[in-house]
Amino acid sequence: MTQSTDGRGEFHDHFRLSITKALRDQLAEALQRLGSAELSERNLAALEERPGVYQLYHKGALVYVGKADRRHKGLPGRLHNHLRKLSGRRDIHPADISFRCLYVDEDFSALAPEQLLINHHRSRGGVPWNNSGFGSKDPGRRRDKTVLKKDHFDVQYPINLEARLHDLPVGKVDLRSYLRSLKAALPYNFRYAEPADRRGATLWVPDGEPTADEALRVASAALPASWQITALLNYVIMYEEDQHYKSASRYYRAGEAVDQEPEKSAAPLTSEDLEDPE
Repeated sequence: MTQSTDGRGEFHDHFRLSITKALRDQLAEALQRLGSAELSERNLAALEERPGVYQLYHKGALVYVGKADRRHKGLPGRLHNHLRKLSGRRDIHPADISFRCLYVDEDFSALAPEQLLINHHRSRGGVPWNNSGFGSKDPGRRRDKTVLKKDHFDVQYPINLEARLHDLPVGKVDLRSYLRSLKAALPYNFRYAEPADRRGATLWVPDGEPTADEALRVASAALPASWQITALLNYVIMYEEDQHYKSASRYYRAGEAVDQEPEKSAAPLTSEDLEDPE
């Protein structure tokens, strides 16, 4: 009888147990059996504040897989962050976004169940938002001048400066308090420095629910002439500077706004553009 050279034969063979594959397939099947719900405050209120994994769908198509842990106040906290972000974007509406989720025990999270799901769906050509920076947080000052790529989430769905803001103070307000309130009200990140010589400055905020653009103009008018507010494709910054940003869509100085067409790179997305899902 001819001896096998790979350790396999008529009555002996290899067996490899893939726990991660079994877990991946079970997670995908469990989520597939669930229905989907609109990403809304009402539906998020029905969730328990427990860690887990979730999937987002845009008009029925799977676009993103993520995880939530105690830092996010569980699944409702993490999904609420996404709802807030999507409410401040152009060319997309939160009503078109749905979700389904699974609660996952904390001691199970070491196996990175969200990454198993991402790998499962990527092998089938899905989860495009996991490849485009959707889950990224503020990348920091050093990335402000980055030219984003055409397939990046923030290029496809840039921030909406016409979004209405709620809960801003009205009447006479000190500048520092206004900036804090503006940061909390904007549905995207607002990173700023405070003018040292304007710490006692006040401004007048009209009644109503202003757009982000109107609220930024009010802030800009209260700043020294050397200060600039810049609306990038994905967030807003405010510093004492006179800088050109290739990815900027609008600049604010002394209460006035100047528009600019943002540059976009035609290069394909790479692993450096991918975010670690949270």
